[in-house]
Amino acid sequence: MQVVLTLILSFTVGLMVIPMVILWIKKKNILDLPGGRKIHKRSVPSMGGIGIMIAFFAGILGSLSASDYSQYTYVFCAVLVLTMIGFWDDRKDMRASHKLIGQLFAFFLVVVLGDIRIESFYGFLGIYALPISVSYALSIFMLVGLTNAYNLIDGLDGLAGTLGAISCGFLGVWFMYAGYAVEGIICLGMLGSLMAFLIYNWHPAKVFMGDTGSLPIGCFIAVFALLFIRENGEMHPSAVYKFHAPITAGLSLMVICSYDTLRVFLRRIRRGKSPFTPDKSHVHHFLMRMGHGHDQVAMFLGAIKLLFLGMVIMCSGLNEHLMFPFVVGLTIAFGSLINVVTLKRMRAKVRKSPPISQRYPIKPTATIKSKSTWEDEPVLES
Repeated sequence: MQVVLTLILSFTVGLMVIPMVILWIKKKNILDLPGGRKIHKRSVPSMGGIGIMIAFFAGILGSLSASDYSQYTYVFCAVLVLTMIGFWDDRKDMRASHKLIGQLFAFFLVVVLGDIRIESFYGFLGIYALPISVSYALSIFMLVGLTNAYNLIDGLDGLAGTLGAISCGFLGVWFMYAGYAVEGIICLGMLGSLMAFLIYNWHPAKVFMGDTGSLPIGCFIAVFALLFIRENGEMHPSAVYKFHAPITAGLSLMVICSYDTLRVFLRRIRRGKSPFTPDKSHVHHFLMRMGHGHDQVAMFLGAIKLLFLGMVIMCSGLNEHLMFPFVVGLTIAFGSLINVVTLKRMRAKVRKSPPISQRYPIKPTATIKSKSTWEDEPVLES
């Protein structure tokens, strides 16, 4: 009953609050303007993450008691800190170093004070319990990487919301069936708010998520992915819902974001640019160049993510040494296939299109007179 209440409450509050947020943003003229590397062609309200966060907290506060969610106080504080950082960045464009400092503070709350971290590799690469300093450093590094990877995938209508909803839905269902009701309800509360947001963010979007939403949601998914890894790793081997490759299964929740970020960073470095230089080289940009629309790209990448999660579920009995290289290899193969198909489609499109001179004919601005015309005209003598 709590699950249904949380989903309905967060979804309903989102439906009511997000239009109010849109009106407020328009009134304040806080719009995401087109141009540069942005692919939208009109000014659209950003900061839709405000509505998502209001709906999420309304859902869990209305269905859980204080004693239930008190153990995640630091997680909620971190989410709020990142919401404020994202809000300020959407308004003023913060320096990257300042954003990173704020993120490190939020992740310190989660890892050190909230004690949510990678404690062991559970035998992967022959490593079990990690030293506390290594555990802290690795956990914060993972949170920074996964949070910003999700932030970077937010590049077209419906994409980040779709991928986030799939992750939260998977986590919510697994936590519920595995006996972690509070964690399941919290994840399903985020699912309900994202579903409401997608109604307004689906192409053509009435509002964007913005850093106000992508940073806290990326953090939220990354934190509960760490919890998923830890609980799976500590489960009894005979447990029904145990994933015997917990690290691979946890990272598969953000496989699209992680692959895209690594691919883009390596591509920029290879070209002699800073990995943080913004451009249109993300996987969704490539898919759009093939002629697909926003909604088609969002559904396609969402389907690939579901395919990966389905494969991880089917292979839940396999250990980390088999699953990790298999998933990494499959990810690279999928990415390479998309690159090859995109390049082939773009070349075919260029061959079929008319030459530039035909598409943009040069119109003469003045008529040049012939020699005979000059000779016929009278000459003015001084």
